[in-house]
Amino acid sequence: MSEEPQPSRSRLRRSVPRRRIDYPRRGRQGFRRWLPSWKLLLGAFSAVVVGLLALFAAVYAYVDIPSENAAARQEANVYYWADGSQMVSVGAVNRQNVPLSRIPVSVRNAAIAAENAGFYEDSGVSFSGLARAVANMARGEETQGGSTITQQYVKNTYLSQEQTVSRKVQEFCIALKLDSRKTKDDILQGYLNTSWFGRGAYGIQAASNAYYGIAADKLNPSQGAFLAALLKGGNDYDPALGASHRKRAAERWSWILDRQVELGMMSQDERARYTVFPAPRPQSKSTNLSGQTGYLVDIAKRYVKKRTNLSDADLDRGGYRIHTTFDRAAVQQLERSVQDTLRRHIDPKTRAADRHVQVGAASVRPDDGAIVAVYGGPDATAHFTNNADTSGVPAGSVFKPFVLAAALQHGAVADDGSVRAVSTESAFDESGRLTTGLPPVRQDGTFVSPLAGPGGFLTLRKAMAAGLNVPFERLGSATGLARVEDMAVGAGMLRSSMAPRTGEFSLGTSSPSAIRVAGSYATFASEGVRHEPYSVTKVLRGDESVAGLTVPASRRVMNPEVALGVTSVLEDTAFGTAAAPAATALGRFAVAATGRHDTQRAAWFAGYNGNLSTAVTMFRSQPGKPLLPMAGTGGEGTVRGSLFPAQIWADYMTSDSLRKMAPRPVAAAEATPEAAPTTTSPG
Repeated sequence: MSEEPQPSRSRLRRSVPRRRIDYPRRGRQGFRRWLPSWKLLLGAFSAVVVGLLALFAAVYAYVDIPSENAAARQEANVYYWADGSQMVSVGAVNRQNVPLSRIPVSVRNAAIAAENAGFYEDSGVSFSGLARAVANMARGEETQGGSTITQQYVKNTYLSQEQTVSRKVQEFCIALKLDSRKTKDDILQGYLNTSWFGRGAYGIQAASNAYYGIAADKLNPSQGAFLAALLKGGNDYDPALGASHRKRAAERWSWILDRQVELGMMSQDERARYTVFPAPRPQSKSTNLSGQTGYLVDIAKRYVKKRTNLSDADLDRGGYRIHTTFDRAAVQQLERSVQDTLRRHIDPKTRAADRHVQVGAASVRPDDGAIVAVYGGPDATAHFTNNADTSGVPAGSVFKPFVLAAALQHGAVADDGSVRAVSTESAFDESGRLTTGLPPVRQDGTFVSPLAGPGGFLTLRKAMAAGLNVPFERLGSATGLARVEDMAVGAGMLRSSMAPRTGEFSLGTSSPSAIRVAGSYATFASEGVRHEPYSVTKVLRGDESVAGLTVPASRRVMNPEVALGVTSVLEDTAFGTAAAPAATALGRFAVAATGRHDTQRAAWFAGYNGNLSTAVTMFRSQPGKPLLPMAGTGGEGTVRGSLFPAQIWADYMTSDSLRKMAPRPVAAAEATPEAAPTTTSPG
């Protein structure tokens, strides 16, 4: 049998199907079969690259720029003292956004040099940073790496602070898109306003205040370099946290300045000026509303809501800069004067009559009505009822000047129904034994007493100084209680604080606040021109002013002669009070006080010189109960504690802290001609 022909090797190769990927490799033996060819390696690499690009394209298309997160939108409301320095930052997040124009160029350069030298040239992302994040994840480490300023801004503003690859990829994509939609200046502004600097400060403005006590636009290049160092980690570079932190901060501060020279942002000559580390001030307690601050903020906030269209919801969103009239030195001195007096004389541990003692006080500037200082209580966080701005405490004899002013302004009704002029020298019988109508009238038209004793007539001037009640009760009735009320309200008291117009109305049954008493007395000091008390000069959000906060318009509420007449009487009254010896440094001043003839359960002292009007009240109260008796407060030798408001007033008004407020002279008695009677109510 003949053999069949064998197929050739070439025909065998043609009959075996070809593989798209020759792996394991044919025709190779042993381990060589498992070595990929260069074509296979190149193909695999290309496939991976194409796949990653496709995946990135899909993710890039899917990820859009989200809305800003709530934390990035939150700002604090910042309250400022009258001199423009910061009083307190109020809000869940201590941040106050500022436009880039209010951030010095040197501070911007420091941040760029420290964090992202190529910021103005890059595309907003760092590919090496993304690769480093993936590598770190593979090693089980944190994904943080060298992000650009744009990426850090995205993380602060649009994303959470979690460290995951997915969040990093999101950050990368959003940064790319953001860089194409926003200008570099907008991104830098957002970055500097959202970054954390330590000490609870978010943003350059809050950081500037936290570390140097100044606004961001006041920072010099050296201070800016230190704040830029904090961007790497506020808790790692705050000198207040220890010597190692200070050393680390100083080294990075110096490097940032040198880096700016290297990048052409700063000259060598300018760099040479900054050789001493700009140590920040010691870390203070976080801003809060303790002490008097809470009372001040409450007064200012309520004033803003009253005068503008801002609601509680608006203010709660934050971002407002509220400039007040409060003088830091005056507020601190008033608090010291109150606390020193209480510490010396009030002992609640051993005397029952000293328990539950409260003090309220306020100072108002006569020239324009600005509220300069208040004392609202021991601590706003523990006793939030503001004793300086609350009603319920009867005024007593400090109300009498308004009875006198009403009589001087309008005259009093005689027996025959005619209106007769009243002067400060008009007189009533000391015992008050008046049968009907008014006492006889001298030919000059003033009232006199038919029962005057050997000491002469008891004039209204003398009755005020002696703290007598009957003459003023009679005078109020003859003048008309409605006119007395109108005079008090016209001078500055609130209608809602007025008591019913009963027989004792003229003796101070009404209950104005200390702020309103100080403001009303300021009307006498300004010769009859009323300036409504105000506590806020302006409110800003960004660079825009909130409307409605111009200084309240003044108006005349009594003749100048009337105000001058009341002042002359109160000047005479002043030198018979407990404040007189200590207050001689004030020069001439005018006051009224509650005295031994008052039956109210409160003690008051109110007075003014040409520059400041201050009212102080002391009372005893428990929540939900009527005012407690003042008898024995401060010891058995006192009468209802009436000495202590005078001592507080004198200590405060004569303090060195207020000497910068040089008083102008109050009116002289001889410059007070009698007021012509009128039937027009000034209220």
